[in-house]
Amino acid sequence: MEEDGGAGGVEPFAAAAANGGAGAGSSAVNGGGGAKLPQVLQKSFGEVQGILEQNRVLIQEISQNQETRDADGLTRNVSLIRELNTNIARVVDLYGDLSGSFARAVAAKKAAAGAAAGGPKRPRSAGAGQPQQQ
Repeated sequence: MEEDGGAGGVEPFAAAAANGGAGAGSSAVNGGGGAKLPQVLQKSFGEVQGILEQNRVLIQEISQNQETRDADGLTRNVSLIRELNTNIARVVDLYGDLSGSFARAVAAKKAAAGAAAGGPKRPRSAGAGQPQQQ
């Protein structure tokens, strides 16, 4: 079972948004200059697509083994189904990491926009600026 630590390079997504589109530590995505958001998205979705393609091949083999009812093939299906299950868990993790990174990127962009506009705005309470009655 291959374990790659989850996101497989999705985390630069949040850094890319916080830095205006160039992520520190994401040189593997575009060859050294910092990743732009679409490139990070493309890499993440490309990884998901690769796993899903592998799952398609696994499902085909499982189906063939099931149809032939060969003892060796049916025995092999156990490991194929385990691999399929692992791949599905990886896809779920990738989408979860991508979702979290996207949420952090949006929050970082909003925070940067708020700081550029003079800091966070606080809502005024009713009667603000009015003398208090006792």
